[in-house]
Amino acid sequence: MLTSKVAKRYAQGLLDFTNESGQTATVFSEMKDVVKIMIESQDLNKFFLTPYIDAKKKIEVADQIFKDFSVSSLNLIRLVIKHGRENQLKNIAQEFINKVEDINGVQRITLTTATQLSKENLDQILRSTNLVKADSNFDINLHVKPEILGGYILRVGDQQVDASVKTKLNQVKKDFQLN
Repeated sequence: MLTSKVAKRYAQGLLDFTNESGQTATVFSEMKDVVKIMIESQDLNKFFLTPYIDAKKKIEVADQIFKDFSVSSLNLIRLVIKHGRENQLKNIAQEFINKVEDINGVQRITLTTATQLSKENLDQILRSTNLVKADSNFDINLHVKPEILGGYILRVGDQQVDASVKTKLNQVKKDFQLN
């Protein structure tokens, strides 16, 4: 997923501030809550995206929803709304989480398969590639897409291994067309 320049800049600014003030762990936890709330609440998303509701009202609602957050997190949320970027709030929070995880050495892995995998199969796939560092922590997202027919697509950071049956069949088809 592409992240906007706006989200990257706000997240980097927040990271710089929290590193200086020693609040990175607290804000990291709160940004995870922001992402979770924004994903789960379609009503909140619609409210924030409504253009005829003024920023003051949106800030009042955000203050109530995020009332248990630290001053740093609340100030970021208020600033984002004040500048009319509330549609980027989830992206900013996710980008902050990604930056902190990068600093802590957490690998983000996406694994797409045709069917649900057992724990043993998952471990075998992760061990079979040199993309996944055995000694590091990782955050794995599993996706089931029957249209790949079989095999898997493993994405670690910006590298990808496509061992899907669909890709192999397409390659065979392409080879036949060339000969």
